[in-house]
Amino acid sequence: MQHEICNVTFHGKLGFAPPCDEDAKVGRVLDLGTGTGLWAIDYGDYHPETEVLGVDLSPIQPQDVPPNVRFEVDDVEEDWLYSRPFNYIHLRFMNGSLVNWKKLITKAYNNLVPGGYFEIQDNDFVFTSDDSTLPPEQPLAEFGQLIREAVERFGSAFVPCPELKNLMVDVGFEDVILEKFKWPSNPWPKDDHHKRIGQWNFHNFADAAEALALAPLTRAHGWTKEEVQVFLVGVRKDMRNPKIHSYMPIYNIVGRKPMKEDTPAPPQDTAQGQDIVPAANAAAAPGLSAH
Repeated sequence: MQHEICNVTFHGKLGFAPPCDEDAKVGRVLDLGTGTGLWAIDYGDYHPETEVLGVDLSPIQPQDVPPNVRFEVDDVEEDWLYSRPFNYIHLRFMNGSLVNWKKLITKAYNNLVPGGYFEIQDNDFVFTSDDSTLPPEQPLAEFGQLIREAVERFGSAFVPCPELKNLMVDVGFEDVILEKFKWPSNPWPKDDHHKRIGQWNFHNFADAAEALALAPLTRAHGWTKEEVQVFLVGVRKDMRNPKIHSYMPIYNIVGRKPMKEDTPAPPQDTAQGQDIVPAANAAAAPGLSAH
């Protein structure tokens, strides 16, 4: 369902990098963490001249795919052994599942042709509001905090997406642009576009909440399954409450590898640290109005 919500959020666009333009002619595309493969399949349908490769740890992709699309089981945090570079590398919703973002961004940089694009579509797993209707002590806000803490205890981290922009610049990408979007928790917004996103997002979250929460809260925080279920009652109550104008920020980050490199990116095995510095202001999403 997340793929459909992204389609609504981005007004039918698969991404904002030039290779996603309708008339773009692209040679090779890599989709990292492809999941069910829907993004890769759609891209292959829209760009039949392109060779599309989707990689993921789980072989859950369909067998019936366009002839220019293929999938491989691979760990993107291991060394990349591709024989030829790509024109466009895409990544969606991997924040919290990676140990070292800078190392991955460096590998993307090193596996692009000069002038190639890298695009990240992701979130920080933060629930917030612009009008203080979701204070930090509310179960929904607390849920986001608990999940982020659990991920860190498991050895990964939710890196704030504006800081991912800084990492891309540090590695060598140029013209890096970050845009912020909003996924309302339910159909509380007044405008039809965000109301529709809220409808999709509520059902997506309601269906996935227990599966999403169970391992982090029991293994990292020591809760019982019953305690998780009781806590989720309050989370879902917040999620459906139209008086709580909550949303999850979603970010799109695009950068281009220079046509001519002045300073090559560091080798993959030396890009160890996150090297995160305070981010410049992100492009703000438009404000949401309630009923």
